[in-house]
Amino acid sequence: MTSREKRSRSPTHVPEKWEPVFRKGHASRALSTDDHAIWEGVTRSIKPLRRRVAGKVLPAVSEPKSNSERTPPKPRPMPAAQPMPVRQSPQPTSLDRRTRQKLARGAQPIDARIDLHGLTQAEAHHALARFLRNAQNDGARFVLVITGKGDPRVDPFAGERGVLRRQVPLWLKLPELRPFVVGFEEAHVGHGGGGALYVQLRRARSST
Repeated sequence: MTSREKRSRSPTHVPEKWEPVFRKGHASRALSTDDHAIWEGVTRSIKPLRRRVAGKVLPAVSEPKSNSERTPPKPRPMPAAQPMPVRQSPQPTSLDRRTRQKLARGAQPIDARIDLHGLTQAEAHHALARFLRNAQNDGARFVLVITGKGDPRVDPFAGERGVLRRQVPLWLKLPELRPFVVGFEEAHVGHGGGGALYVQLRRARSST
């Protein structure tokens, strides 16, 4: 007879510890010594669950901010304003033949005139710009600009006047004077001939 058979025939041993009993689908029986040994080994390998610490405060979960508390987005920078293009006045043109004839005969009145005799180039340029601006503001349509012919035999200022005779037509075409001038033409001999210019003025722009 084997030791296992002897143990099975021996009186039932009731251990001091709790013995699990298999009830579902099996006949109820007490654990053997080997079963106890296996069971104790299993129970030693099991780690007890950590106990929950009473009174432990969990970190508060922040609630989402409302729309009023949210940081408003930074406004996008506005594109730099582009400068308005400056409207350039057109280049002055020559006066038509009919207008020249009317000015020569006096049928078209000359509203104002300026004589640049005896002035330097700087003085003449400043005086011409001021004259044209004032004449335009006064509503003048045609003016006479006298430069002198520059004849050294009869005029002690011929050198400077000869320069003005060449320069004044160039000045009238400059951007700073074009807003005043529609066109110009050499004057009739009765008004100075090659030493003077008929100048037609633009109408002053309305401020409204």
